Amino acid sequence: MTFDQLGLVPALCTNVKNAGYSEPTPIQNHTIPYVLSGRDVLGCAQTGTGKTAAFALPILQLLAKKPGASHSETRALILTPTRELAQQVFDNFETYGKNMTPKSCVVFGGVGQQSQVDALSRGADVLVACPGRLWDLMNQGIISLDHVEIFVLDEADRMLDMGFIHDVRRIIGHLPEKHQTLLFSATMPDEVEALALDILKDPASVKVDPVSSPVKAIDQYMYYVDKNNKKRLLAFLLEDPSVENALVFSRTKYGCDRIVRDLKKSGIDAVAIHGDKSQGARTNALNRFKTGDCKVMVATDIAARGLDIEGLSHVINYDMPMEAEAYIHRIGRTGRAGKGGTAVSFCCIDEYKQLGQVEKLIGFRLPVHESQWPMENTTPSDPRTRIPQDPRPKKISFRGEAVKKTPGRFPPAGNQRSGLPKPVQRINKRKGSGM
Repeated sequence: MTFDQLGLVPALCTNVKNAGYSEPTPIQNHTIPYVLSGRDVLGCAQTGTGKTAAFALPILQLLAKKPGASHSETRALILTPTRELAQQVFDNFETYGKNMTPKSCVVFGGVGQQSQVDALSRGADVLVACPGRLWDLMNQGIISLDHVEIFVLDEADRMLDMGFIHDVRRIIGHLPEKHQTLLFSATMPDEVEALALDILKDPASVKVDPVSSPVKAIDQYMYYVDKNNKKRLLAFLLEDPSVENALVFSRTKYGCDRIVRDLKKSGIDAVAIHGDKSQGARTNALNRFKTGDCKVMVATDIAARGLDIEGLSHVINYDMPMEAEAYIHRIGRTGRAGKGGTAVSFCCIDEYKQLGQVEKLIGFRLPVHESQWPMENTTPSDPRTRIPQDPRPKKISFRGEAVKKTPGRFPPAGNQRSGLPKPVQRINKRKGSGM
């Protein structure tokens, strides 16, 4: 089937073709006709299967067929969990909507709002937003959702993981009673299903490539390696000419920065992207990676969720993910749109449990490759225990407030010969004592 057979107008088909796509993916095949017919949709598909185009293409067509009175009214709202995904979705709308009437705009936190406010003032039929910045601009009276006709909740499961569900519900409460809703998620936990039941009306359910089915075009294998040798193995693998570019996953933000430092010590340029980085630093790192200026990017799961990187040859799991589903999302960064890719995982003795969970989810054992740093440590580390601190203050004032510890009024007593001050003698003067 081709895109024009799905009922898309020639302008959209031309833009899609110019973007390098000739045939729709399964999620697009099933979703686009439902959206064009005006139905609510509950879509479940793994990352990298073309979910963005599945809703962007029909939305652009619906808005173009029925132009609004002015571009100042937001008619389609797309909520995403991360800044990078918001920017990516906006870029897709710009690409697919070239030479068409609907205008698009994107808003997210981490940067000053003025440039986004200026863009909104120029008109936005389609608004792509992260929940926090959107709610802030709504409270300032800059954005109104009174004219929204189509609402899209993208990566709903990640919204849940990042604690955005309450913000999402508040935003939904400001939408018009009559609107079309599209909800997309890579996984469908109970909380997301409950949200779907609340906001969708007689939805068409589209489930393609469930999360337990990794992309078949990806070559997956692993290394058993001690934790302290992971940095050596990583540097060795990255020197292979077949690694055109690599996205390396770390479990923590601190781990991302440490890996980058270790790689630079080995003479390999790398950039990090995680939640503690400013938006400017994240954008710069992503641009350097996408343009090929730097071939290695190290990221956390949340920061990398939804990133669409063309031609990514390798994904390397420096740390095994704590949640098995995250493995699917990680390796889905490569092998996109049916193209091949390679996913490599490192596993130390402390990560056996996570490895077992991943293999249970994907339904097969990952092939093991040997390296010059074989695992030698077979004793799991002792779990770290934290000693709870007593939250109660040692002293409180008569008002019940904690009293900060301050230096004493007098210096400690000491020996004059050692250079310490003499003890302070107190003389008790009493009335009538003659003293």
